[in-house]
Amino acid sequence: MKSKLFAVSDSINGTQLKATRKKLKLTQAEFARLANVSVKTVERWESGKKPVTGPIVTLIKVLKEFPQIQETLKIPAQVYPMRLLYLYYEDICTIIDVNERERMVKIYNYTKDYALRAFGRNETPTYEQYEAFLESRCFPRTRDKMKLILKDLDLPFYEPLMIIEKTQGRMAEDNFWIKIERKV
Repeated sequence: MKSKLFAVSDSINGTQLKATRKKLKLTQAEFARLANVSVKTVERWESGKKPVTGPIVTLIKVLKEFPQIQETLKIPAQVYPMRLLYLYYEDICTIIDVNERERMVKIYNYTKDYALRAFGRNETPTYEQYEAFLESRCFPRTRDKMKLILKDLDLPFYEPLMIIEKTQGRMAEDNFWIKIERKV
């Protein structure tokens, strides 16, 4: 028999899982989203007679020890008409809510690594800093043959947000990208 390397059980029962979910004040649907599974899976785990195994056991252990983690991962309601998700591969690093008319910006960081954050250490960027960030995710204004690139993108002029809507702010040298959401 192999000795344990980590102090995590091999399994938990549905009652333990349900008690942890309720302690966190999460519905089955909310817990399913946190655990990246379907609501049916959570229902099956909680009502099942068989032990629950797999990565969920480790997640439950972590949530029992550090319940505040689920709060730090929660995405807040959108406060301004436009929301940009700044991602590294598929991980959300920074959420940027923007009110273009009022020139206001509110950000939420989801990583402690400043190199992965949209504004690094800056927690309260100005609208001008937001505009500079957008431009940093585009090709330079001074790029040779820029008019041809704009034509390929079907854009009438150089405007960083419009370019990002077409390119997702993807750059050849990194794995960051931007998803834009607008309130309807």
